[in-house]
Amino acid sequence: METADRFQAAVEKGELGALDALFTDDVRLYSPVKFTPFDGKAQVLGLFGVLLRVFEGFHYVGRYEGAAETSADGTEAPSEVLLFRATVDGVQIHGIDLLHYDEAGLIKEFTVMVRPRSAVQALGKAVHAGLVAEGLAPEAP
Repeated sequence: METADRFQAAVEKGELGALDALFTDDVRLYSPVKFTPFDGKAQVLGLFGVLLRVFEGFHYVGRYEGAAETSADGTEAPSEVLLFRATVDGVQIHGIDLLHYDEAGLIKEFTVMVRPRSAVQALGKAVHAGLVAEGLAPEAP
């Protein structure tokens, strides 16, 4: 089973532990609700712990494969785009997960994009509350 298949299965089943083996130690995740990336496996897994709780009815609806330049080092890497649908606090979300792989097939860079704007706002609020509850982010002033 390839990385994207294993990733999809783990996310859809809510199995956080299964994600650990799919990321490089220095994985970087770009979120639509935070300007700076989440850096390193610990931060990314912490975020996924929150995401798996706040998303309702999360499921993937498509996939595209190819290659793209990574923002980490500017080199081209094998990549996949996974299209998803979910709900957060009653707001429907349409989104994509853009996965870039290293030479071993592990996820080294991850970008999430969601729409519409109301979904970004609902997701941002729910994720921030979850990160604060987990002690992974400070409360907003």
